[in-house]
Amino acid sequence: MTKKTTEDWNGCPIRYSAAIFGNKWCMLILRDLMFKEAKYYADFLNAGEGISTNILANCLVKLEAEGIVSKHPDPEHGKRYVYALTDKGLGLLPALLEIMDWAEIWDDQTEVPPEFVKELRLDRAALAEKIIRNLKS
Repeated sequence: MTKKTTEDWNGCPIRYSAAIFGNKWCMLILRDLMFKEAKYYADFLNAGEGISTNILANCLVKLEAEGIVSKHPDPEHGKRYVYALTDKGLGLLPALLEIMDWAEIWDDQTEVPPEFVKELRLDRAALAEKIIRNLKS
């Protein structure tokens, strides 16, 4: 079993979070799970950012060890796994929505669709519920 990276980093919420999300790749995996319907290793590998296989594998192991992502055999294809957010992972949705809102303001090349931003700013709680419902279906 992989050692949790946060074992010695508890107490300060920023330090605890940095131990988990200290690199861009883990955040992008969370983005893909939450907003892009990724669920297979190949989905993350082919997301377009150019993540290497060893970094992807390490991030998935780390997120699983922290209880943010679960990994289960695919019932339809025995040789691959399905990755999903746990309740702990879903608990990050409000923070990711807040980051997206912030980035939409300050990143003049944002890729956040205008309709999404409108929905986010109109009723953030309703949008979060809709996303979680979609992920659990």
